[in-house]
Amino acid sequence: MIELLPNLPAHIVGVNASGQVDAADYEKVLVPAVEAVLKEHGKVRLLYQLGNDFTGFTAGAMWDDMKLGLAHLRAWEKVAVVTDVGWVASATSMFRFAMPFPVRVFSIEDRAAADAWIAA
Repeated sequence: MIELLPNLPAHIVGVNASGQVDAADYEKVLVPAVEAVLKEHGKVRLLYQLGNDFTGFTAGAMWDDMKLGLAHLRAWEKVAVVTDVGWVASATSMFRFAMPFPVRVFSIEDRAAADAWIAA
């Protein structure tokens, strides 16, 4: 499940993922939020928090994630991934070199630092 995080600046989409994330989560929550920010600001920043109760992505969610990222490749300004889930942090760190925008991984404990970095 994906839920929007409240109280972020208008050019930042913040989400919290818990349990299993599926394609419907992307299609009903994340994609509309990103599209709304892009319509208003032309660029978007993403704060993606995956808590300890996060169990994984379905294949459909991974496909939607890739489609969303590639469809707006030049519109992403920054992405902060906030998680203590080891494989997520490792995969993000391993593939961030391929992203044409800054990507940083923060621990759950460092959420305030992630908020500051994504907003700066």
